[in-house]
Amino acid sequence: MSEQKILIQNPSPSINDEDRIVGKHVFGNLYDIDPQKLTNKEFLEKLVLDAVNIAHMKLVEIKSWSFGGKKGGVSVIALVEESHIALHTWNEYNYATLDVYTCGEDSDPQSAFNYIVNALGPKRYQMFYADRSSK
Repeated sequence: MSEQKILIQNPSPSINDEDRIVGKHVFGNLYDIDPQKLTNKEFLEKLVLDAVNIAHMKLVEIKSWSFGGKKGGVSVIALVEESHIALHTWNEYNYATLDVYTCGEDSDPQSAFNYIVNALGPKRYQMFYADRSSK
């Protein structure tokens, strides 16, 4: 039998506060939304674009798609320098998921999340937060 050696490197041997990666992740589920809002691709894309600005993010690119069929809906993905906003809707269930993730101390994912929720007007929603910082 040959002997195997495993080298384990410390991925961040000397991270100080100046090098700290600040990741803030706000995400949730939105229930009982007006079905006309859930299928309006242009409305949803503008909503996400507005949220990018409100949260002090820098847009790289935005893409959106409409899906047909019984469970059809719309997906909008905004790639920002700080990370992303992703909104997915399902018109059959009057339901959407929203994911706002940012890296950087100046961005505000909570304000983007709140803006989109208020504009969609779900009868109820869940919101979760994860600290994605390196410390």
